[in-house]
Amino acid sequence: MKVHEPNYTYTAKDGSKSILPPGPNNPVGSVWIGLSKPSYGIHGSPDPDRISRQASAGCIRLTNWDALALLGVIQNGATVEFK
Repeated sequence: MKVHEPNYTYTAKDGSKSILPPGPNNPVGSVWIGLSKPSYGIHGSPDPDRISRQASAGCIRLTNWDALALLGVIQNGATVEFK
């Protein structure tokens, strides 16, 4: 699933959920490209200076402008391979 300007849903330890509105400052930036495993994806970052320096739970972070460029060329159902 490809989403431009996605919401971000935060689930607290107690199970309560908060939805953060779309925008470049939410945790997934301005683009979400979902992978086959739920809640894993390729997405933008609100802080491009921290790309490759921040912890990840398995997602692939890009700058918002690189994620937006990828959104424009990747097709739904594309295969993503990790080597």
